[in-house]
Amino acid sequence: MADEATEDLALNEKKPGKGKLIIIIVAVLVLLAGGGGAAHFLMGGEDTDETSAPASEGDSSASTGKTSNLQAIYVGMPRPFVFNVTAMTGERERLVQIKVQLMVRGTNNENTAKQHIPLIEGTLLSVFSAATAQELRSEEGKKELRKKSLQEVQKAMNEVASAPTVESVLFTGFVLQ
Repeated sequence: MADEATEDLALNEKKPGKGKLIIIIVAVLVLLAGGGGAAHFLMGGEDTDETSAPASEGDSSASTGKTSNLQAIYVGMPRPFVFNVTAMTGERERLVQIKVQLMVRGTNNENTAKQHIPLIEGTLLSVFSAATAQELRSEEGKKELRKKSLQEVQKAMNEVASAPTVESVLFTGFVLQ
């Protein structure tokens, strides 16, 4: 019996960190599982009722023009718009950077907007580059720029998709240098 006890002690001495290693592996697995669940929750997992209900409504309501009861979805432009604007006499040209997101209603409009991002980017860039530094300095000028942007994007989308698609143009970042 003394020989068995010495053999057990000898085995335990050969692998001193095995218990700690198991605890560390279990802790890492628990953290990964918790992080995955949190990411699924934060990213809006597909099993929620909110995302599945508007998709079915979006197919029928989009054709009738009733889009106000659909869930708002935000489509971000892949890059910020960077352009120069003309300044008043005696001032230097200004550099502007605007980050834009589009608010649409329903998954049909979301897919249509994503499909036509190059057209939307081109339309927005032409509207933005027509602005002056004086207009972009005031809050009223920024509101007018958003309004003009929305009108032009809806006009362009009507031509290619036979629907305005975009409900609102939002500036999520605005820098004037």
